[in-house]
Amino acid sequence: MKSSLATCCLLAGASAHTIFTQLWVNDVAQGHTKGIRVPTYDGPITDVTSDDVICNGGQVPTLTVFTPVKAGDKLTAEWHHTLDSAGTGDAQDPIDKGHLGPVMVYMAKVDDALTTKVTGLKWFKIYQDGMDSKGQWAVSRLYNNKGKVDFTLPACVQSGQYLLRSELIALHGAANYPGAQLYMECAQLNVTNGGTATPPTVSFPGAYKGSDPGIKFQLYYPTPTAYKIPGPTPFIC
Repeated sequence: MKSSLATCCLLAGASAHTIFTQLWVNDVAQGHTKGIRVPTYDGPITDVTSDDVICNGGQVPTLTVFTPVKAGDKLTAEWHHTLDSAGTGDAQDPIDKGHLGPVMVYMAKVDDALTTKVTGLKWFKIYQDGMDSKGQWAVSRLYNNKGKVDFTLPACVQSGQYLLRSELIALHGAANYPGAQLYMECAQLNVTNGGTATPPTVSFPGAYKGSDPGIKFQLYYPTPTAYKIPGPTPFIC
């Protein structure tokens, strides 16, 4: 009986996935999936060496729009369990409470945000949130905020078109690699009123290694007292 119960709970946790479904600009919703390269599957990427870690498979977008924003704008990424779970009473919306881990946001400047190619881009991090001094996690804060996470587009980034990569990592299975569950989608932006900054960049894949302490991590025992978020530090103007 114990074994069956444990299996049931593991399966329930395994199905509690999530998708970045909507972008907000200065507290104004831009529309469900508008300008976001959303997949049809809400599952994670676990291989940090795969091209799938760029924009959740780098799928060809069927949309032909980008979101206009200004450098310095407040942006909000809204996550949900599935593409149509918002407001349905889904107990695992926006994500299972046990999928604890960090939340991050990256940007990559591109010639054309509507292009289908996501490989070979150079990314810089603009936001991260991990575990605080009380042992509470970014994903918990996202959950309590109904799937929303706020961040600021740096005021000094150059004008132009970008992909914005919103990501969270669930660490409940991360004691061994591959085990951490990476969720990410990319939004298509057109940035105006920008500056002249040239932030240092990283590549995906490449920014994370399976041996990184933020990717291979023991969430449960012993109880962690600190967490090192993977990837570079966020760019600040």
